[in-house]
Amino acid sequence: MITSSTVVNSVVEKLRQALARGQWRSGDMLPGQRELAEQLGISRPSLREAVTVLETLGLVRSMPGKGVQVLDADAAETAMPQSGVAEASLEDVLQLRYTLEPFIVGLVAQSISSKEIGQLRLTLMDMREALEAEDSEAGVNAYIAFHEELFTLTANPIFQSVVQQTSNALKQSAAVLRNSPEHLAARLEENEAVVRAIRNKNSAQASAQMRHHILQEGRRMGIELNIPDDHPGN
Repeated sequence: MITSSTVVNSVVEKLRQALARGQWRSGDMLPGQRELAEQLGISRPSLREAVTVLETLGLVRSMPGKGVQVLDADAAETAMPQSGVAEASLEDVLQLRYTLEPFIVGLVAQSISSKEIGQLRLTLMDMREALEAEDSEAGVNAYIAFHEELFTLTANPIFQSVVQQTSNALKQSAAVLRNSPEHLAARLEENEAVVRAIRNKNSAQASAQMRHHILQEGRRMGIELNIPDDHPGN
């Protein structure tokens, strides 16, 4: 039986070899997610995980709203700005997400295109397919990908460095997410509620649904967030 980790490791090695022989040079953007997954004959969740490994190795950098850029050796040191993230607790991660994600989805709901909504729904379909296949690894990958896609949809350039930190923090919690596959259905339902509000251009509802989701994530992890704002109990 070919496991998800085996597939990902194989893809990482193929991409490393392609980079080493100069198929893509420093500064180039990798092909789009769908195109590259088809070229490699793998699923998009497996490709996303492989790209995450390559980011960790300093070989590529995910650029919100643009794609994945190939790095050179000098740029690798700044590929993954992780200052403070490695030492962050799960509560720190959730506090950061609670601060940013509801505001981001509220903004996204005001300007999102039909095509972008379609992409979010495709990623939720990846989550549903993983749930039906009882593939917790693919489910976590799709969950992280969904939230990262939301991050990339903000048009405010000042957010970008902060959003990268949020993305890194989200990946840090992946181990905990993988250890609780029984919660994937609840995560999917909550994220579907966020997308419904975004599709309806309802910023307030989208923000409220995201606050509810993150608070529920905390409770599933045994963390009751102390929220000093006007939205207790969401």
